[in-house]
Amino acid sequence: MKKILSALQLARRAYMPKLPKGLHGAIEVIEEGATEPAANKDELKSLFPNTYGLPILKFVEGNEKKNIPAVNVGILLSGGPAPGGHNVISGLYDGLKAFNKDCRLYGFILGPSGLIDHQYMELTGDIIDEYRNTGGFDMIGTGRTKLETAEQFERGLDIMKELGIKALVIVGGDDSNTNAATLAEYYMAKNAGIQVIGCPKTIDGDLKNEMIEISFGFDTACKIYSEIIGNIQRDCNSTRKYWHFIKLMGRSASHIALECALQTQPTIAIISEEVEAKNMTLDDLVTYIARIVAERSAAGMDYGTVLVPEGLIEFIPAMKKLIAELNELLAGSQEFAMIKRSAQRSWVISKLSSENAAIYASLPERFASQLTLDRDPHGNVQVSRIETEILLSSMVGIKLGKWKEEGKYVGKFAVQHHFLGYEGRCGFPSNFDADYCYSLGYTASRLVASGKSGYMATVRNLIAPAEEWIACGVPLSMMLNIEHRKGKDCPVIRKALVDLDGKPFKTLASQREEWAKGNAFVYPGPVQYFGPSEICDQPSKTLVLERS
Repeated sequence: MKKILSALQLARRAYMPKLPKGLHGAIEVIEEGATEPAANKDELKSLFPNTYGLPILKFVEGNEKKNIPAVNVGILLSGGPAPGGHNVISGLYDGLKAFNKDCRLYGFILGPSGLIDHQYMELTGDIIDEYRNTGGFDMIGTGRTKLETAEQFERGLDIMKELGIKALVIVGGDDSNTNAATLAEYYMAKNAGIQVIGCPKTIDGDLKNEMIEISFGFDTACKIYSEIIGNIQRDCNSTRKYWHFIKLMGRSASHIALECALQTQPTIAIISEEVEAKNMTLDDLVTYIARIVAERSAAGMDYGTVLVPEGLIEFIPAMKKLIAELNELLAGSQEFAMIKRSAQRSWVISKLSSENAAIYASLPERFASQLTLDRDPHGNVQVSRIETEILLSSMVGIKLGKWKEEGKYVGKFAVQHHFLGYEGRCGFPSNFDADYCYSLGYTASRLVASGKSGYMATVRNLIAPAEEWIACGVPLSMMLNIEHRKGKDCPVIRKALVDLDGKPFKTLASQREEWAKGNAFVYPGPVQYFGPSEICDQPSKTLVLERS
């Protein structure tokens, strides 16, 4: 069946992503000295003896183009989709062909499982051209299988030997790049002749450190969500009768909620890290929202917007303790599975500690049952299935009802609920993400050409024009630390939380009281792909505040 392309997709095909000048033509590699992680140095040096202490690499303009032998390269996409993934593949393909037209690129189907199960396809120019500057990961698909065991590594090695692959590029988040670090060390220890290179992806924005200014997809996803929030706020200001509770993706950190708040100026924006830092209870949070609702109502405004991070519930200290005990209680519990639904609540209360039992008993039935739904593969509660926005609005409604009985509140509280999640993961990438991802893929090709392994492709100086960006290779080992997970110490790349001392949060904190009092709503409109650079090429507000 012939694929039908939209007018926008056809137009985007013609867009040529901008590259840092250090990736044009002849390229020179500069080593910037040995590195080491910030913590757990002895343990990590022992675990990664072959890839520990590698230097940071910088790619700059060279004087002489070198002849580089043709290589076969594999690529896989890991974890949830993020806008720009196809441009990573395009940049890698174009970069490989630029140094030797006989290079070949293979994509492993549906992520790491494609490597293990030997499911792959060769990515030719015709295929690549179909997907340039498009959203999604549908060129080769993605998956969440973890590369952790020697058996998996050997299965991957078998197919790469069969295909003559000399380098593997793994595109993913913190866990996927942790797996890339382990895989690179394994193949180097075996002298297997396979380079492993990582690439930073996640719309959540929590793969970020001094070497990674931003993960790809975050810019586009936040612009998509902010358009929708702006539309909701325009509707809110038009009808003036609803409070909109809007849950946003971001289980482990509130970067999306913070960025969208800076773009749209909602009435209320909850930041999970602040809730945890202030040791707020669920009632504290409900009271805070209810107070603003009541104050606006007294001023004749029975409407507003509330942004809620997806993972908020796990940042409320008391709820965090409750969820941790529930995870332990329900892990593989056959007894719970056999109990009738009507009796499950009583059974859970009877098994919990007195403190957690009291908290669980105080929760609305609908929300309490969501806390006992099937766990994820790691044994954790699936926060995306917990309707935190509905919990907050219902508890705010109850509190306002009590205040009304006491004569403290006379307004109306009508609510609408929204969860903005999958809508942002596969959109057409913004010009920023299209350029950034293409540059990341091209940088990965330079790492391949340089024979490097155990590196992540990174691009820095991102608030400057793209020509002034700096392409780098950063050792994966320097980003690792040791964390206790699933009962044992493991090397992992730490998730970056919202920095409460950073400029983005402080900007929000300095303005939110004014946002709560009036109608400071901003309506960003849709992502712009064509027009003046100041409209089309702007990076996220978070990135600008952090790097300016």
